[in-house]
Amino acid sequence: MDRKIIEENLTNSIKEHSIPDGFIKVTDNPVSGLSSEQKVILNRRANEMFNKGNIEDARRIYITTGYSDGLTRVGNYYLSKHQSLKALKAYTLAHNKREASQIYEDIAKVISTLLNEK
Repeated sequence: MDRKIIEENLTNSIKEHSIPDGFIKVTDNPVSGLSSEQKVILNRRANEMFNKGNIEDARRIYITTGYSDGLTRVGNYYLSKHQSLKALKAYTLAHNKREASQIYEDIAKVISTLLNEK
C-alpha cells in the first residue's frame, strides 16, 4: 500500500474523532502490528486532536502507538489541570520516570502527613 492510501484509510477511520472499537489499547505496550509509517500517521492525527483540545482521543492513540512524547504531553496537560493521578498514569505509560517521581513524592508526603497526625 502506498502512503496516500494508508493515510486516507486511517483518516477515514478517525474522522470526526470517532475511533473504531477494538482499535485502542489500554496497556503500556503499543500495538505490534502497526508499521512505522502507520504510527507516524496516527501520531500526527493525535497531535492534531491534542492541539484542538481532544485530549482523550489523542491519549488513546498515543497509547496505541506507544508514543512517549505524546503521553508526556498528555501527562503535563493533566498535571496543569490538577489531575495528578491521570498525569501519573500518562507518565508511567510514557516510561517517564522523572515526571512520575515527583508525583510519587507528593503522594508519599500526603501519606506521611496522614500517618503522623494524632
